[in-house]
Formats: sequence, C-alpha cells, structure tokens
Amino acid sequence: MRTGARFIAAFVLLSPLWALAGELTVLIDDGHGHRVADAVVTMRSSDPGRAIASHSAVSRTIDQRDLAFVPYIEVFQPGDAVVFRNSDRTRHHVYSFSPAKQFEFVLAPGESSKPQRLEKTGVVAVGCNIHDQMIAYLFVSDAPWVARSGRDGRVDFKGLPPGAYVVDVWQPRMRPGRSPKSLTAVVADAGSRTLAWSLSLSPPTDYDNSGY
Repeated sequence: MRTGARFIAAFVLLSPLWALAGELTVLIDDGHGHRVADAVVTMRSSDPGRAIASHSAVSRTIDQRDLAFVPYIEVFQPGDAVVFRNSDRTRHHVYSFSPAKQFEFVLAPGESSKPQRLEKTGVVAVGCNIHDQMIAYLFVSDAPWVARSGRDGRVDFKGLPPGAYVVDVWQPRMRPGRSPKSLTAVVADAGSRTLAWSLSLSPPTDYDNSGY
C-alpha cells in the first residue's frame, strides 16, 4: 500500500494506568483487527531527575527505489544525520519545507546526498518535486525510548528501569483535529506485559508506502 496522508491525531488508550514490568510489548491495530505498521511509539520517564544515557549521533540512509522512499518512516534523535540515495534510473528532486528541517536538492541516478543534520525535534515530511507520489517522514525525537512498528504492528521495549513513564504514539494516517493522548506506564519487577492499542486512522490512499 501507498499513502500521501500527512495527518496527526489521537490514539485510543485501553487504560490510563498499567502495572508493567521490565519489558513492554505494544501491539497496534486500527480498531478493525488490522495491525498498523509505521506507528512510532515513544517513552519518557516521569521522573525529571532520572539520568538519561548519552546519545552518539548516527547517520541513516533513506533509499529511493521503484519511485518510493525506503523506508517510508525512519526514526532519528537530534544530532543524527540523514543521507538520501537514488537507486532508481531517473532523477529525483528531494525536498522538505518542514519547520524541523528544510532542504532541497536533485539527485541523479546512483547519487547520494550530503548528510543532512537533524538538530530539531519534530516530524519532517519529505517529498519528490518530480514524482508527487513519493513521500517519507523523518521522526526526530529526544525521547530516551523510541521505536517504529513493523508490518506486524509490534513495538518491543526491553530493559526498562523501574519507574513511571509517559508513552505516546504517532502515525501519518491518524485523523486530524484531535489532541494526542498519553499513557502513564509504571514499570515494576522483572517480567513483561503486552498492551493492545487501537488507532483512529484515515483510509489508506494509492500512495501508501507503509510497512515497505
């Protein structure tokens, strides 16, 4: 599937408070039994005094092949960089006008861009000015725990220290006009817990590249 949707909205929480253990598995669906790919889940400690491990900046590559950005969504932290590679046989005009990061350049077949440093948090929507169906999202978050669901709609967090956490989720097809909600999760003893969350999503379009 492919989608050109660029919407952010709320997800449905099954409970405002869960007693969790050191591992948390999140299973995300659309409320109709279909698992949701490319949902980004973030976790933050509710304790402002908790020490956060330092982050070593990395560079991730977004490929362009078969007239699509691959992956459709990638997760970054501030200070990371993104490189765009053109594996197609046609030119691509890559651009973003998002507040978190703006850039614009043309890539010939076989070329790669210079690293684009991502300093601000936020969602960076990326398009191709030649092929309108090409869309990607760069999710830049300073949350200590952040992960993207695959085709199975699953996100796993392991090795969580005991304490309370604020959990959020984002997906491009979330319906607009609704304030995002958060889940307070309490991590206690060693063990694991599975949470099933349902998202309210707009229908996919012909441009949907989710789960690619």
